This record gives sequence, structure tokens and C-alpha cells, in this order.
Amino acid sequence: MTMRWQPAARLAGLAVVFGLCVAAWKTGAVQALYWPSLVEHRAEWSADAAAHPVAAPFVFISIYTAAVALSLPVGLWLSLLGGLLFGMWLGSLLTVVSASCGAIILFLLARGLLAPFFEQKFAGKIAKLRPGLERDGFGYLLALRLMPVFPFWLVNLAPALIGMRLAPYAAASFLGMIPTSFVLNAVGSGLGATLATGARPNASMLLRPGIMLPLMALALLAILPALWRLWQAHQRTRVTDIV
Repeated sequence: MTMRWQPAARLAGLAVVFGLCVAAWKTGAVQALYWPSLVEHRAEWSADAAAHPVAAPFVFISIYTAAVALSLPVGLWLSLLGGLLFGMWLGSLLTVVSASCGAIILFLLARGLLAPFFEQKFAGKIAKLRPGLERDGFGYLLALRLMPVFPFWLVNLAPALIGMRLAPYAAASFLGMIPTSFVLNAVGSGLGATLATGARPNASMLLRPGIMLPLMALALLAILPALWRLWQAHQRTRVTDIV
């Protein structure tokens, strides 16, 4: 159900979100999470994570959740950082929890701050989409989560604007993020072992088995929905031929 915020409250909320995004860029917080910074501070951050085994995961979750909620373009690097700092298994768990929490917060913000405007401007089109969303929204979003070819922020934002319910959104987001998060954290873990030898990051690193195999798995993951559709089309053709 759409949260009904007064226009003044919506404007104030949008101003706060916009201000936080500007602050994240102006203070260098976003740039600090890009690849060059991760390489530069890997040893320092790994030591901090090892020295604070309880607090470090919560700090990571807080940063990742905030980044997703504000649609900052650092999800890929944070997923790699999770593998670098916590290893493949714990890093994957933290990534899935963080990304899911951030996506839900963004969903609620979009539902309260932006959805009323979209419902007013595109009420007819949204009304046509809503029955399909209620019937197949979970499956559609799960497929989008499993295909890491669409912008993460768009996949997070669009369902809220066109009226998808929170429960299937949260479930599809959590389940759909597991495979991709696992692969990216595996890549991050492999990079950690490579960088620990003192090697400078370069393209040849991607040819190492610890990195190449997860990347191949991610590529396979991206084409699975297309293969599934082809298989379904083939099955329908066979049934038609038999009839």
C-alpha cells in the first residue's frame, strides 16, 4: 500500500535524500570505494576487519545499505570489498543482507516520495500493469535480479514506482541477489589472494582460476533466463507439433 505523504513532507524528504547524495560525492566517500582506493587501502582495511571481528561486519552492512538506499554507484566495488575483507562465504552473506536492506529502504522511499507523482501522471498505464505485477511480479523481478545487465538502481527503483507490493519485492530481491553476490565475493576473495603477493592490479589477474571461474559463472548466470525462455519456446513448439 502506498504511503500517503503530504506534498511538503515529500519535498522535504527528497531534499534530504538529495543532500545526502551530494554530501557522499563532495566528501569523497563515493570515490573512496572505487577500485584504486580498495587496492591502496586493502591491507589497512583487512587489518581493521581482523582486529574488530564483531564491529567490522556491522560497519560494512551500514555502509553498503546506505549506498544502495541512496543509489550510489559503488555496489560492485563493495561486493568485491566484502570478499577481500571477509572471504567468500561471510562476505556473500553480508552483501546479500546489505543489498536487500538497502533495496527495501529505497523501495519505501520511492513509494512514499515519488510514487504519488507517477500514479498521478501515469495512472492509466500503471493500472494496466498492476494485474500482471500482482500475478507475476515476483518472477519478473527475480529474473531481473539474476541478469546483472540492468542498472542496479533502476531495478531497485522501478517496482516501487509502478505499484509492486513490498512482500514479493523483498523476497525476489533477497533470493535474486544471492547468486550474483556469491560470484562477486568469490572474485573479491580471489583478488585478495592475488594482491597479497604484492602484484600490481592488471588485466592478467582476471585469467587466474580463482577469478576467472567466478566470472565465467557470472556470465552463465546472465544468460540463464534467455536459455530458459528458449527452452520454453521449444517445449511449446513440440506440443504444437504433437497436437
